[in-house]
Amino acid sequence: MMKVQKSLFGLFFLVGLMSCQPTDVSTDFTKEMLFTGGIEGPAVDAEGNLFAVNFEKEGTIGVVDAEGNASLFTKLPKGSVGNGIRFDKSGTMYIADYVNHNVLMIEKGSKKAVVYAHHPDLNQPNDLAIAPDGTLYASDPNWKEGSGNIWKVDETGFELLEGEMGTTNGIEVSPDGKHLYVNESIQRKIWRYDIGAEGMIRNKALFYEFSDHGMDGMRCDNQGNLYVCRYDAGKVVVLSPEGIIIREVTLKGKKPSNIAFGGKDGKQCFVTLQDRGCFETFIADHPGREY
Repeated sequence: MMKVQKSLFGLFFLVGLMSCQPTDVSTDFTKEMLFTGGIEGPAVDAEGNLFAVNFEKEGTIGVVDAEGNASLFTKLPKGSVGNGIRFDKSGTMYIADYVNHNVLMIEKGSKKAVVYAHHPDLNQPNDLAIAPDGTLYASDPNWKEGSGNIWKVDETGFELLEGEMGTTNGIEVSPDGKHLYVNESIQRKIWRYDIGAEGMIRNKALFYEFSDHGMDGMRCDNQGNLYVCRYDAGKVVVLSPEGIIIREVTLKGKKPSNIAFGGKDGKQCFVTLQDRGCFETFIADHPGREY
């Protein structure tokens, strides 16, 4: 009886996924362990290709097609290991290289990563976010000390926006470009800032605080809802712009590291699972802010 119930459940989920209906559980999108335990930085380009770091071994970027088939996209420069990935409107890929204190870039049509910005005093550029106007932000955690920073990044280098925070990790910009969200994984807090002139931030306010488990990557949909990866909890929690939990999606793995939107209508969510070395997927209520 249990086998029949599980089979029917899987069928219902598949039908929901194919019809792009929201679901509160995920399913596998790629096979397990194609990526290392460092799988991170999911991002979708304008052609719908899905990318993540550390395909088969550290220091690589993998690409996944619409059917969930993964392959090597490129190898990063010697000694570099990627984390967050984002694309700008021109199709340039930006990669947080946390080992060498860089943000790397790969121009559209190329597979060669070059240094976009470098700062020797960073702990590590971790996650990235790009505002609608093209401003690039980076989180910079110091896991050992439980501290972190926020930086603004351009071709001239890194500009410190706030230091001496908690362990800054997930970072995202609201769809209207007015707010920057940054979470502190160990402290379990999400902060919201107003974005002012030239991408500077001000008016820091506590947006949400969890009582258990950690946090990792975050993304907004086009309505301003914030999708938060709950590391060790095995969930993606959706917070409204008012900071109210409006949905929880249960994952098969327990260690979601980041999330991206894609698919033909932008409603398909792709979640990287570090304990499974793969992508899981579910359907959102609204398209992503960017995909």
